[in-house]
Amino acid sequence: MAESIENDGGQAWRGNRLDAGKVYVASRAELVQCSHWARAFADQRKDRRHFELVEDTIHQGFEYRYFVVTDNGGEVCAVQPFFVVDQDLLAGTGAKIRAVGDFLRRLSPRFLIMRTLMVGCSVGEGHLDGAEANHPHTALLAPAIVRHARELNARLVVLKEFPARYRSSLECFLDHGYARAPSFPMTRLNIEYDSFEHYMTAALSRRTRRDLRLKFKAAAQRQIIEHSVVGDITPVIDEVYPLYLHVYQRSKHRFERLSKEYLCGLGRLMPDKTRFFVWRQGGRIVAFTVCMMQGDSFYAEYIGLDYSVALDLHLYHYAVRDMVTWAMDNGYKWFRSSGLNYDPKFHLRCVLDPLDLYVRHTSRVVNAAIKWLLPWLAPVRYDDTLKRFPNYPELWADKASGRAARSATQEAAGNSVSALVDEAGND
Repeated sequence: MAESIENDGGQAWRGNRLDAGKVYVASRAELVQCSHWARAFADQRKDRRHFELVEDTIHQGFEYRYFVVTDNGGEVCAVQPFFVVDQDLLAGTGAKIRAVGDFLRRLSPRFLIMRTLMVGCSVGEGHLDGAEANHPHTALLAPAIVRHARELNARLVVLKEFPARYRSSLECFLDHGYARAPSFPMTRLNIEYDSFEHYMTAALSRRTRRDLRLKFKAAAQRQIIEHSVVGDITPVIDEVYPLYLHVYQRSKHRFERLSKEYLCGLGRLMPDKTRFFVWRQGGRIVAFTVCMMQGDSFYAEYIGLDYSVALDLHLYHYAVRDMVTWAMDNGYKWFRSSGLNYDPKFHLRCVLDPLDLYVRHTSRVVNAAIKWLLPWLAPVRYDDTLKRFPNYPELWADKASGRAARSATQEAAGNSVSALVDEAGND
């Protein structure tokens, strides 16, 4: 039986009728009436519960809504969360472009700051709801989103950080005027080893192994560091939250800022997918990480550090060792981590997990300029460490990247070869 969707007043929601179905905009209150929502994103670590938690605890000017996609029989086949926010298109660009932008903003304060409709999640990467194969509902979304963006007074539409495996499903967006560009990628590391020591011996260069052992030895000579793994961070939230803010405030690239309520809710609402690692020295918390699990993958999502001791104790590498060891002991095969801080990940022999942005302006004239500018606005273009990874060219999709992307890919190929030669020379 087809699922009936009505708003609080009992009237059917208005949507854009397409040949194969409709696309509606729904609020959280309206979405409660949709039985499909209870199982949405069930195969992802950040399932329906996570989207609800984000809406309740991460604000920062975000206006949260949901696209509800139905087939021609009225059955809901997918729900795609989105939010509306003022986005600075110059964030993350190189110093020269940023300087030009700052000058132009003296004349026009909102130059390249646009009210933007972002499909995906404000915390982390985006995913497509529904069956993994093909995701046919994207053909309905591609033209409908622009119309809804205009109704919401959003000038720009962005599909935020969708993994590269969705490229075939999202190809239809390119046919509707969207441009594709890379966002800061996640990373992944194969951890199918008997132990962390086995991993270091089998996977790392001699220089990196020596460097890690010296770091661990230096930390061991100080006061003992103990770590624990918990499912709920609430009892120590006032101790760990300042450590998260220390890392957040030091980052050159910021988007969402987690709240205490988010971190506490994550463990309480999603205990099956969440773990917190806490490191103490002399009873004082000096580091913690937010981690999640999905299938055979362990995800290191966020880290907090006490910088009064973090550098001397090499707490980042200490934390990686303990998390990887725990993941190995619990049968996980992949250690995945969020973007940024790429230099240590490169030396640990991680590889990049590409994330894509799909961008379109609601004006066809302005959109033509956006498509030309986008490769130059992509922050990954200005991160030299990223270009050292052997699979850096995978970040740049064939379409919508243009001459700028091809130039970056050629440069990356040369850097990757040089990096591999340097690493091999130290084995």
